[in-house]
Amino acid sequence: MSRIKPDSIMGHPAPLQEGERVVQAFAPDRAVYWRAHLVMAVILGIFAGLILLWQGNPYPVVGPVAAVLAIGARAAFVQSEAMAEVWQLTDRRLLGPAGRVVPLGKLHSARPFLGAVQVTTSTGDRHLIKYQTDPAATAARLLAAGGRHG
Repeated sequence: MSRIKPDSIMGHPAPLQEGERVVQAFAPDRAVYWRAHLVMAVILGIFAGLILLWQGNPYPVVGPVAAVLAIGARAAFVQSEAMAEVWQLTDRRLLGPAGRVVPLGKLHSARPFLGAVQVTTSTGDRHLIKYQTDPAATAARLLAAGGRHG
């Protein structure tokens, strides 16, 4: 299987500050990744089949098959990049891929969103920590680290 080589900007988290320590890492889960893509393939496959039926196509089964193949191929190709997006919670900040940094004092909310956690800062910036095994627990851990309670 091909592996996407991370570029110099997106492939690296922000560096730790002097004396800063990592408390917890939030790595994406492979099973959640594939489950999310399976759900997307089923929903889009049904939609494609219904569109083909509505248009009077004699072969509406092509829609679901094509949707599953297309989404499966994309998921396999992008998997290495998605699995590399590890977020780190330190004693001062939340560090994400591509140098994203959220100081814990600016953490406004963390909410489970499907298989992910949406993090919102007090300035309105939003980040998505994708493919978490237990998004509610991840959100609770982030809120506790930021001194907030959900």
